Amino acid sequence: MSLAELAAENGLHRVGARPHFFSYIAETWGRRQFALTLARYRMRSSVEANRLGLVWILLRPSMNALVYGAIFGILQAGRRPPDYAAYVVVGVFFFHFFSGSLQSGAKSITGNGALVQSLAFPRLTLPLAIVLQELLEFLVTMIVMLPVVVLFGHMPGWDWFLLIPLVFLFTLFNAGVALIAARLTVHVRDLTQILPVFTRLLFYSSGVLFNVNTILANHPKIVAAFDYYPVYQVLQLARHILTETPIYHVEYWGYLTGTSIFTFVVGLVFFWVAEERYGRN
Repeated sequence: MSLAELAAENGLHRVGARPHFFSYIAETWGRRQFALTLARYRMRSSVEANRLGLVWILLRPSMNALVYGAIFGILQAGRRPPDYAAYVVVGVFFFHFFSGSLQSGAKSITGNGALVQSLAFPRLTLPLAIVLQELLEFLVTMIVMLPVVVLFGHMPGWDWFLLIPLVFLFTLFNAGVALIAARLTVHVRDLTQILPVFTRLLFYSSGVLFNVNTILANHPKIVAAFDYYPVYQVLQLARHILTETPIYHVEYWGYLTGTSIFTFVVGLVFFWVAEERYGRN
């Protein structure tokens, strides 16, 4: 009998060995408090590092909405969508949640090298903690987003409760994207240099600042393709819930549910496959 067989017979496993998938998920779930605590710690650390503290969490998306909204509002002139201010605020704030999950999630392993190499725990908790942090910050930014929507004449209604399943599905989707990006960055470190450009491209192409049906009216095939664009679907659903924007498709809920679950599951499996590699980087 070899040493490996003897070790296996006595329940001993190689240090850093990748566990079975469902055992890995169960172990990660068992560390959920660690992930949540890490998310809170990172958020508090980010707040305490700035003189204005928590205000910066509100200022960043607010300033983006103000600056980009003003510029694109002037450029679009008469082609601006109705309730343009609320339209832009909802789009920018929701997209900020996505971009933060993508960019910070991509660095969740490479940016925590000492932690990954010194402690034994499922590395899955690191990108998930990032997404939890971004979710907490997004919930804080609603302190600004929702009053702005009300300020422009859209009073709260029962349909606003649909934000709960929408944010849940969007969080699932963002987590899947963060997991995929986290592993890819381990293999190709230079991706962290490209991601800001890629994220900016997504920002300009997701209908954050313009009405796709108006701007791309002469390209019906491109407009139709947007119906399968997850980030765009989220923005349209959010705008419909908060401002009753008529440009809306019920099917978006079905597409978004399927896309979010699929992306999250693919992200889990994709990340898990390389679990043994993370501690060596």
